[in-house]
Amino acid sequence: MTTAFDPIDLAGTPLANRIVMAPMTRSRAGEGGTATELTAAYYAQRASAGLIVTEGIQPSVVGQGYPFTPGLHSAEQVASWRKVTDAVHAEGGRIFAQIMHAGRIGHPVLLPDGLVPVAPSPVRAAGQVFTAEGPKDFVEPHELTDAEIRQTIADFVSASRNAIEAGFDGVELHGANGYLIHQFLAPNTNLRTDGWGGSDEGRVRFAAEVVKAVAAEIGGARTALRISPSNGYNDIDEPAPDAVYTALAQEIEPLGLAYLHILEGAPIRELTLALRKVFTGPVLINVHSDGPTGPDHLTVIEDGIADLISYGALFLANPDLPARLKAGGPFNTPDPSTFFGGDAKGYTDYPALDAV
Repeated sequence: MTTAFDPIDLAGTPLANRIVMAPMTRSRAGEGGTATELTAAYYAQRASAGLIVTEGIQPSVVGQGYPFTPGLHSAEQVASWRKVTDAVHAEGGRIFAQIMHAGRIGHPVLLPDGLVPVAPSPVRAAGQVFTAEGPKDFVEPHELTDAEIRQTIADFVSASRNAIEAGFDGVELHGANGYLIHQFLAPNTNLRTDGWGGSDEGRVRFAAEVVKAVAAEIGGARTALRISPSNGYNDIDEPAPDAVYTALAQEIEPLGLAYLHILEGAPIRELTLALRKVFTGPVLINVHSDGPTGPDHLTVIEDGIADLISYGALFLANPDLPARLKAGGPFNTPDPSTFFGGDAKGYTDYPALDAV
């Protein structure tokens, strides 16, 4: 019987176990959207994960949605991430960069040169975003033109190429949680009637084209995609997601991707199983549960529901999470007040098991 503690090969990238650190925004980037020495320490502490997926990294200036988030679109940013990947590899770990374009989720005060957030359609998201000037209502985004869509795809490709230059083992494209790729997939945010919308096939096109372009640039084996069907986060509404996500899985199946990461909503286990039949590569899931994903959820590996399992908040608070899961605990409790922004407190000061 396969367990979460068994090794796995991701299309040529060997992992020591099947326990993955999920991507989590921490809003602690340095000047110019760079990774810092603290960033390197944070990820290196968690190198016992089979795979680390970083916080969302914007592929372009306009892709930024929150304060103090990092990028991979400048030489300084690439150089700063090299220190992170070197630190993780020195500890025997593997690390993918999550490339995340926030789309309409953001605000002009977060962007330079009079830029405004962009999206497939000019549909303002309900809610607010935190900025240095306090919470601000989301604004109506600029509707991307065909030429701008193609440039945005090129930005994903460039950032992915930069990720490999920075020493990452691969990239995970963020198609979940209501950000740009997800905005193209969802019917309430993609109202287009051209080839980038208007039907299930049209809404799938942007996501598929991004994945194909990145895979062509860095190789399918170093490319992954994260999705979250029916996840209402960031004002997304997908009442009937099955057809769109099945079509997307069919489009990317031939590319030999490293994995498909499914963030489960309630209730989509049936869709997860259906997508697993279409997508024959490794499937990573972040299990839907009433509380944080815990040791009880490791059975998804044993039951063959997924090949890998990702942990978010529990990995944030437990740098040696695989060892703690194997031992059955104890577990440090995450401190939500330190999730976003700040210094080492609630970032690199959670003790390892041998220090408890």
